Amino acid sequence: MGLKLYEELADEIAAMIANKLLLPGERIASVRQQHVRRGVSPATVFQAYYLLEARGLIVARPRSGYYVAPQRAALAPEPEASQPAGASTRVDVSELVFEVLGAAGARDIVPFGSAFPSPLLFPMARLARCVAGSMRRLDPWSTVADLPQGNAELRRQIALRYQRDGAQVASDEIVITNGALEALNLCLQAVTRPGDAVLIESPSFYAGLQALERLDLVAIEIATSPRDGIDLAALAEALARHRPKACWLMTSFQNPLGGLMPPEKKRALVALLAEHEVPLIEDDVYGELYFGAQRPAHSKSFDSKGLVMHCSSFSKSLAPGFRVGWAAPGRYARAVERLRLTTSLAAALPSQLALADYLGQGAYERHLRQLRLALAGQQQQMLEAIAVHFPAGTRVTRPQGGYFVWVELPKGVDALALHRSALRHGISVAPGPIFSANRAFGNCLRLNYGHIWDETHEAAIATLGRLAAAQL
Repeated sequence: MGLKLYEELADEIAAMIANKLLLPGERIASVRQQHVRRGVSPATVFQAYYLLEARGLIVARPRSGYYVAPQRAALAPEPEASQPAGASTRVDVSELVFEVLGAAGARDIVPFGSAFPSPLLFPMARLARCVAGSMRRLDPWSTVADLPQGNAELRRQIALRYQRDGAQVASDEIVITNGALEALNLCLQAVTRPGDAVLIESPSFYAGLQALERLDLVAIEIATSPRDGIDLAALAEALARHRPKACWLMTSFQNPLGGLMPPEKKRALVALLAEHEVPLIEDDVYGELYFGAQRPAHSKSFDSKGLVMHCSSFSKSLAPGFRVGWAAPGRYARAVERLRLTTSLAAALPSQLALADYLGQGAYERHLRQLRLALAGQQQQMLEAIAVHFPAGTRVTRPQGGYFVWVELPKGVDALALHRSALRHGISVAPGPIFSANRAFGNCLRLNYGHIWDETHEAAIATLGRLAAAQL
């Protein structure tokens, strides 16, 4: 898929800024001037300028026009890839996770430790109308008929999105669940038994670690780059050494690092796991939140053996409170469906109907474009604030999507102590040890930039920087 006109225009202006043809503080051509010069619509120019604003490259001045943004602070360098020992580990993180998350749920806390973006970024009013409209049109028999796999129209809409993204997934393969976490847990249960080994990234999403702990599974942490994901050489070695029963990965905008595996690396990943007949549980909840020109390919699109168990949801991209997710588990679809029937039975039907209605209206893509622009701009603002306020020696990731950055603070900073002191200042963070089976990453934080940036957030970053520096 090629770039859209507004993206081409934005990239051209960005290049002029990078090459110093346009200087900080200089006024750029007005929307009308660009419209006349280039023969594109004013709407196209506005979209290009909105994109450049989100990237932090230009600023709008009321009744004056658009100007090149002031010189930005040099961003902190990125962290290196993790280097776990590769040994098997019994997981014991739940109490620590509950301690950290339980203390950070108040509405008046600055939510850098939150797992969700701001609800203000979602079309809640339109979704509410979809709920009301779908309930008025509800076929009473569907409340029974749709229970086993989920609403047929919603599964059809999801299958259409798979086809658009290059994966042939039949709607009958899709199992609707109560959020992606249920989908991931069901997939894990379908292919493992207590005591089995599971390969995971390092660091890894804490809910995945909790799932391994609950099912009495053994974690094998694999070296992972914040740029392009898991180390395939280390993965191959672990496959031969540990003979795992599953591999649970986030291949797009991994939580917490934000890494994105390029398409050819995903293809090689699928081929490597297929050689060993090891299923890949692919957690893809952030895949729609990309900042580039098109959605990253997911591993499911390279799967010819039915070994990729792809899981996602609408919780991070559209409707957090609806708790509607799904699994496309390939050859394990029936096993996952039966497990779901014996646990939660079904996901709530009104939420499914409303989402099917919303997707059918064609409004999702427009919402996603606006959401991506907002997240990209908020990431830039957080990175610049970290560069200004955090102590020397800090490293931070620069994801190409999602809404998390991973911060590696200088040695000597205790992330758990920083978490506790930050809470006393009304700020939540997610400390590194909750993302590791052996509580590593003691000087690291995951920070959420998914909330609308304002003076309060800027001040909170400054406070975090002071608290971190005070430990050195």
